[in-house]
This record gives sequence, C-alpha cells and structure tokens, in this order.
Amino acid sequence: MSTDTDTRATPVEQPAPDRRRRRDAPGLSLRELLRFCWTQLTAMRTALTLLFLAALAAIPGSLFPQRSVSPGQVRTFLAEQPFWGPVLDALRLFDVYTSPWFSAIYLLLLVSLIGCITPRTIAYAKAVRAQPVATPRRLSRLPAYLSVRTRDPQGALDRAETWLRAKHFRIRRDGDSISAERGYLREAGNLVFHVSLVIMLLGIAAGVLYGYRGTAVVPEGRGFSNNLTQYDDISSGAMFTDRDLTPFTVLADQLDVRFETGPHAFGAPREFTLHARYTEGGPLESATIQVNHPLQLSDGTQVHLLAHGYAPQITVRDGNGQVAWSGPVVFVPEDGNFNSTGVIKVPDARPERLAFEGRLLPTAVVDERGTRSAFPDAENPVLFLTAYAGAPKAESGVPENVYTLDKTGMRQLTRAQEIQLTPGSSYQLPDGGSVSFDGLQRWTRLQVSHTPAMGVTLVGTGLAVLGLCLSLFIRPRRLWVRVPAVGAGGDPVIEVAGLDRADARSGLDIDVEDLAIAAADLDRAAPGNGPDPADTETPSRVTGDRAEES
Repeated sequence: MSTDTDTRATPVEQPAPDRRRRRDAPGLSLRELLRFCWTQLTAMRTALTLLFLAALAAIPGSLFPQRSVSPGQVRTFLAEQPFWGPVLDALRLFDVYTSPWFSAIYLLLLVSLIGCITPRTIAYAKAVRAQPVATPRRLSRLPAYLSVRTRDPQGALDRAETWLRAKHFRIRRDGDSISAERGYLREAGNLVFHVSLVIMLLGIAAGVLYGYRGTAVVPEGRGFSNNLTQYDDISSGAMFTDRDLTPFTVLADQLDVRFETGPHAFGAPREFTLHARYTEGGPLESATIQVNHPLQLSDGTQVHLLAHGYAPQITVRDGNGQVAWSGPVVFVPEDGNFNSTGVIKVPDARPERLAFEGRLLPTAVVDERGTRSAFPDAENPVLFLTAYAGAPKAESGVPENVYTLDKTGMRQLTRAQEIQLTPGSSYQLPDGGSVSFDGLQRWTRLQVSHTPAMGVTLVGTGLAVLGLCLSLFIRPRRLWVRVPAVGAGGDPVIEVAGLDRADARSGLDIDVEDLAIAAADLDRAAPGNGPDPADTETPSRVTGDRAEES
C-alpha cells in the first residue's frame, strides 16, 4: 500500500545558542573572587595538600647541611661543589626552614587550618547544644535491632532511661519513644587535634623568629659571657636583636674526658663531662654539663657540649726579647685519634711579625705509617711547628679565620715541621726570639641556644596526643527505644535499635540487647545468651542492611 504522503519526520529547527549571552556574562567581582579563593584555601583537601607539601619541603633540610646548624659543613660543600653549590644556595636549600618558599607553605598551612577549624567549631557547638535526633519511624531497618515482649510496658521507658543515663547517654524522650546518643567528645578530639597543630605552628614560628643559636670554643680555665663578641658563629631569627641575649657567664673549670683502653672499641670516648660554674647576675653556682644533659638557665636558655680537643699553652718571644704572645691556642682534631692542626698568629711581634703552622699529636708514635697519634688521650704529646716571619701589617679591621694562615708578605723561617716540642721545651728562632710549649690543656665547644615559646609547642604536642586519644577511643553511638508496640500475638512489644556513627566499632549488638533486657525487665537465661526466647518476638541482630531472624 503506497501513499504520496512523506511520513519522514521533519526536523525541528533548534534555536541557535546565545553565544552573546555567554560572552556578556558578568565576571566575578573582587569580593566574590576573594570569597572563592578563601573557600578553596580553607577546604580540607587544600590543608592536606599543604601538609604534604610541607613534608616534601622539609626533605632537603635533612639531605643538605643547614647554615643554622652546621655553617662549616656548608662552606665545605660549597668549596667541593663549585657548580652545584651556588645553584643549591640560590635555591635556599642550605637555609630551608627560613627560605621564602618554605615560609609561604608554612603560613598558608596555618591559615588553612584556622579556616577549617573555625566553621567546624561553630557547627560542633551547635550540635552539642542540640537534642538527639528523633526516633526513626522504622527501627527495624537500622543496623542493630531487637524486639522483645514485655510484661510491664508502662515502666519500660523509665527503666530504659535509667539504663541509658547510667551509661552516660544524652536523652530525648518523645511520647512512646526515647532517643539517646553519646560520643560527642570524639568530634571534640578531632577539633582539639587540629587546634593543637595551630598551637604548635605558632610556637615553632615564635621560636624561629625570636630564637638564636651560637657556638664558642672555651679552653679550660677560661670563661664565656653571653654577648655577640664571644661567639665564633651565631644564627638567629628575623626578629632577634642583641637585647634578647640573656646576661650570664660560664666558667669552664675542668673537662674530664675518658677513652676506651680495652681491646674492644679501642679509643672510643667513654666520658665527656665539663665541671663548670655559672652566674646569671648573682653568686656563682656549680654545674656539671654532659652530652644530652645541658645547663638549663632560668629563662630557658640551654648550654650544650658539642665537641672537645686540645689547646697547647704557647709562649712566643719576638726578636726584641719581649713576650709577644702567651696563652692557649685551639687545635682542631682531624680524626678519632685527635691528630690536630692549628695556627699561631703573633701580629704584635717586632721587628717582624711571626706566625706558626702546627700539628699536635696527643700520643705520638713513629711506625711504618709515619709520625701520627695512636690514641686520642694525651699520653705522649708532641707539637710540630713551621715558623714564618714578615713585615708588620697594618690593621685593616677585616676579620680573619683563626684556623688558617694567610702567608701573603711572609717568608718561611724553618723547614716544614722542623720545630718539635714537648711540654716544657722551647725552640730558638733563626732571626731571634723563641717559641715554647708550656703545657697542654683541653678546650670544649659550647652551644648556646634559646628557643622562646618552647612551652607553647609542648602544650600543643600534649593537646595533639589528647585529641588523638579522644578520636580513637571514644565510640559515638545512638540508641532508640519505642514502647508500646503490639506483637503478633497481641502482647506488648519493646523495639530497641542502635546505630554506630563510626565504622569498625564493636559491641553495638550487645548494647542493644542489654538495653532491651533492662527496658523489658527480663533476666538473662545465661550469661551472654541474651533474652529468654520465651519472652522475645523475632529478635533480630543486624550486621548489614538486613536483619537475620533468629
């Protein structure tokens, strides 16, 4: 059967998209843009991302030496790596924790945490004041459900309320039902933990901005006063000034060092103790400073022992017969047996200034390996010196490294290490004058550090532990009781149901069963066997979305 009519559907003409409307859509105002940025910054995913970035940014601080801790190692790294050293230095990888990029991550994380905590705290305060949720219409659909016949439906709610209050549930009673809830402190634990992070960040920031750390070498019998001129090196925060230095003085009376002499770990250090006296403006007090047992001052400043070595007592007489130098000279150990090197500078000697490069062997031996120290203790100390002389040099005010000798304008007076001295001996120099080795004493390197707001950081750490404990061990739980309901046989039935607000929690079915027994005023048939089967109507335990009929 044919027809001339074209039955094909005629396409409906669609209106063209209004591209002009899209082009003319207004952009975000400044206020809306700021609100959008604030919303993104205070989102939880942003806080987690920043926390991850902060952990990544801290990795270079453990891979590369930091100027605030080991400036000498930084100088050595730069000298050994002429290409990569300046590149890493330009990236501030030797000053990670004070670099602009680490500070930016740190500040953004702090702001993000505050932005996350504030609305959650407001919501939690409202939830604490609110009553528990109303009883659901169909309790049988909850994860744990039990229906029990009772002989006394009139007092069931009262008995249930008594049991719930004994278990520290918050109660809401509406007509024929009770809604109960506990575990509000779990969310408080989360908030306390996040607040503790903010407190710790603030405490660390205060310590970095206002704290300082410096080292100084102090020979036995000498003292150290806490002012900038006494430090060999010092690093401090951006807000630190010399007025923040606590006035105190430490006198290094005696340094006791003992080494292992047995066959096992021969030469290993066994004791490192400094007997000192100190004052903070009052009378001198005695103190014993050991490794990991620093001297603690009243304002929180700590004085640590870092290292030790030998300082030979040297007297130098110039060509005019005058004493141009007398005192201990710090020699730096190069290995575990304290083979040490040092420099003696005598700029005031006349008619020419003098200088010496030296090598100190605490226990000198000569064997197939050459002249060396065989033990770190001073059992046979020998000092080898090389003498230099030159015209007097004008004072320039430019500081010099005390451990290196600039030989510009000086000539060598003796052969390398020609001068060999033992304690009590001396050597006459070719152009007049002499050098004598009067004795040997020890020196110690003290580290003075002050980190303000350390107590704030400690409080934050304690709150973090408390918040984690509350979050891990508190079980948020809701229970409901409804009575009376009518069972299949026309007897009064109590419905009890429960819901855990956290996953992987145990004991919910036990609480539901115990509440049902208390509300129905029943006795257990046997410990742990639940209600008497004669008194129950299809009691159910639910472990998923559906109850299993028992």
